[in-house]
Amino acid sequence: MGAILRNSAATTLVVMFSICGRYSVKAADRVDKPKLSPDVEAALASISTNGLVEHTRILSSDPFEGRAPGTPGEDRTIEYLVQQFKTLGLQPGNPDGTYIQSVPLAGFTSSSTIALTAGGKPLDLAVPKDCVAWSRRLTSKVSVKDSDMVFVGYGIVAPEYQWDDYKGVDVRGKTIVMLVNDPAVPDPTHPSKLDEKLFKGRAMTYYGRWTYKYEIATAKGAAAAMIVHETGPAGYPWIVVIGSNTRENMDLRVPDRNMSRVAVEGWLALETAKKLFAASGQDFELMKQRALRRDFRPIPLHAKASFGVENTMRDVDSRNMVAKLEGTDSKLRNEYVIYTAHWDHLGKNPKLAGDQIYNGALDNASGTAALLELAKAFTKARPKRTMLFLSVTAEEKGLLGAKYYAAHPLYPFERTLANINIDGMNVWGRTRDIGIIGWGQTTLEDDLAPFARAEGRLLRPEAEPEKGYYYRSDHFEFARKGVPALYVDKGIDFIGKPADFGKQKREEYIANDYHKVSDEMKADWDLSGAVDDLRLLFQVGYGVAQGQRWPEWRRGSEFKALRKVQAEVKGP
Repeated sequence: MGAILRNSAATTLVVMFSICGRYSVKAADRVDKPKLSPDVEAALASISTNGLVEHTRILSSDPFEGRAPGTPGEDRTIEYLVQQFKTLGLQPGNPDGTYIQSVPLAGFTSSSTIALTAGGKPLDLAVPKDCVAWSRRLTSKVSVKDSDMVFVGYGIVAPEYQWDDYKGVDVRGKTIVMLVNDPAVPDPTHPSKLDEKLFKGRAMTYYGRWTYKYEIATAKGAAAAMIVHETGPAGYPWIVVIGSNTRENMDLRVPDRNMSRVAVEGWLALETAKKLFAASGQDFELMKQRALRRDFRPIPLHAKASFGVENTMRDVDSRNMVAKLEGTDSKLRNEYVIYTAHWDHLGKNPKLAGDQIYNGALDNASGTAALLELAKAFTKARPKRTMLFLSVTAEEKGLLGAKYYAAHPLYPFERTLANINIDGMNVWGRTRDIGIIGWGQTTLEDDLAPFARAEGRLLRPEAEPEKGYYYRSDHFEFARKGVPALYVDKGIDFIGKPADFGKQKREEYIANDYHKVSDEMKADWDLSGAVDDLRLLFQVGYGVAQGQRWPEWRRGSEFKALRKVQAEVKGP
């Protein structure tokens, strides 16, 4: 057993966890609740299960067709959000007088052929059962022929960890094969644990994300980049890889139409990778072990890869939705706190037999419903600073709506105090805890702690830091601009439930519903815990919008230096 202690002015939080990663929260003494003003009491009371259920039910209903960008489902979603913002009396958030920020996207559907030869013999492959590939180059045809294949370990260049998987080896024009996630380096003094000094131990860093791996492949001039899928380190099963990459995907429309990007991106199923390595005269498990060392060097696979990709493309004019509640203080109203939740999901797949609609009830109709409930609450208790409620597009396509806002902010980041992001609510009941995704990143945790403590609840690190959730939702694009971002996790210590109930529900959702047509409202949903969480998120946002102290990144955060740049822009 190990312990994490975090001190704040309000309380000491004690979280115990086992080396296998299952957390349990020690009982906390309830502290006296702070006296709240009548308007704040009214705001908290206005957040209700009825509101969450109704918004979620409508947004995840079949007429909304899974809310994919560039479809009639988007039009219905935008119409609904505009109607709700107007009903709440919120001002248009775009300075042009509308609730809409246009987001220029390009949709592309890739069909691919993949041929791998190893040891002079072709591998027997089926797409997408064994491998998937696509191209983000916005052109009709992309081909890579007889490209030498090279295993580059985890494909990481991380100077702060003195780690370079390439060692100056030229991979231009080659197909690189990479492992998913970060190197799981054992602690030299406690081999049963991971080394916390390297890639944050069990917690994933951005180097472990597939987005980084394709970015570094581009920077290195590779012709193609293939990631080896493993369910545990990836955080989702192979069926999710297939579902996410065999339908229309999207990217922002940029001047070079992504022609500077690596030509082909893709994944190899684990058994496919093992066959490839064996046919190349290499042992996959042994190569994985070698990749855990700083002295690893790229290993030629004595294999060649050929890819043919055909893209069907269309321009998509999608929309971020933004509403504003102006602050009450004449000076501070030009400073901002932003709540975000993505409205989009995966749309429809006409190739499916039976149900073809990815309704996305938990992901993320519930989060969009939560955003509306928070907006309603703030209309009953307006703080000094201005509140922005931003519902972004194309999160499921790669955080594209948030990425566009970050590149084209409607309000200056140097005057934006914080981002509080919501992506899927707790639908399984009340908990004694609330998780922090990206534990230890910002002082927003200290802002949240006393409100949780007053309800007899504790903060804890996210249950699955190895899955890299801090890099997988919209707040990440704000963090990359230096704005302190809070992203909470569902609790795992459920009141009145067995100890393993939370873990069980998470695993059931990932296995049965995540990014599947079965993500629909369930008869056994209990949103009382979601209401508890939202009331905490209201209070932390309200406190920041009222307070004198700006949230900060903690020492050691990779985003701290970016905030310093924003402070220099803002000036004294």
